[in-house]
Order: sequence, then C-alpha cells, then structure tokens
Amino acid sequence: MINMTEYEENLNKQGYNYIGGCDEAGRGPLVGPVVAGCVVFPKGYKNDLINDSKKLSEKKREKLYDIIIKDALSYGIGIVSAKEIDEINILEASRKAMILAYNEASKKINIDYLLTDAMKINTLDIPVLDIIKGDSKSVSVAAASILAKVTRDNILYELDKKYPEYEFRNHKGYPTKRHLELLEKYGVFDEYRMTYKPVKNIIDRGIFRKKS
Repeated sequence: MINMTEYEENLNKQGYNYIGGCDEAGRGPLVGPVVAGCVVFPKGYKNDLINDSKKLSEKKREKLYDIIIKDALSYGIGIVSAKEIDEINILEASRKAMILAYNEASKKINIDYLLTDAMKINTLDIPVLDIIKGDSKSVSVAAASILAKVTRDNILYELDKKYPEYEFRNHKGYPTKRHLELLEKYGVFDEYRMTYKPVKNIIDRGIFRKKS
C-alpha cells in the first residue's frame, strides 16, 4: 500500500513546514474551464480516505471536499476559462490554474515547498517537485485533485441548468459518444474549447447553437 504522506514527511524532516499540493481537473473535456486546487495540511496530517479524485465516487469526493476545507491550514482554487485555453493551450492553462490556486493558498500561509501532479512550474520562488501520478502518491496533491474535480463538476452542473439539452450533468463535457451526438445536433456555443478537434470539426461544418 502506498504511503500517501511519505513526500510530506520527508520534506518536513528537511525543514519544510508548509507544503502545498497542486492538481488540476478538466484537461480532456470539450467545454468549460480547467480548474486547479492547492492544499496545505498541518504537519503530520493523515486521512486514509483521501485519494486520487478519479478513484473516488462523486458522493465520497463531495464529503471529502468539506473535510479538506475544514482540515487544511490553507487552500486555493484556480480557474482558467475555455477562451483562455484556446489562446494559450491546455498545458499552459493547466499550469496557470495551478499557479492561481497556489497564489490563493499563499495569501493565508507562506508555502515553502510545492508538490504537483506531473506539472513543471519554474516561475515560483520556492522549490517545486512534479510527481508522476502525484494524486495517488501524496495526500496534499490528492486533496487538491478532489477540490479541483468537485469545483469543476459544480461549474458543469450550472452549465447543465442553462443548457439542459446538452446533458452536461451526465458527461461533464468529456467527448463521449452521446455528447458528440448532442453537440452535432445543437451546435457549438461560447463555453466550448474551439481549438479541440471534435469542436473544431463541428465549427468547420458551420454548426453553431442558435441564439435564443
């Protein structure tokens, strides 16, 4: 079994006190923003329920979201819109979302080390370690993945209320067969990522949502 606190414990031993974990949600969807979380737990924090958000049910994620916010010394959320994703590409948008989340968490506490889920960030004035599959190896990164996922899902639920015919509640904007069928039927609108190939294919065929 993976020790989810090993990275944090080792860094504590090296003299780092406030370790942030960063992760994002929503690289793959065709619609909506990419969202990142950043979480700083107290030294020695353990919670065996916290894991990579993708391995948890929605109900568990929502429950853990509240626990993480309550237990964290500090946390932040960073959101980068579909429009900006198109302008700077999804990798840079994901990086920017993490930096925004880090900046938000830093307002309350001086983070002295940052762990990320496989994301290199060279612009901060603290050390950053990018861990492959960090969301299943570090409690801080896993917690950040949960905050990011729940926040993004809630944004998609709001979008679902506005555009119920697209069924965002079910597919969360990912390019499922059903989503692509609905996109073809109802057309592209502003919240879509215009540079993503399935969306671009629809645009090239001139299928846009009719203004109501």
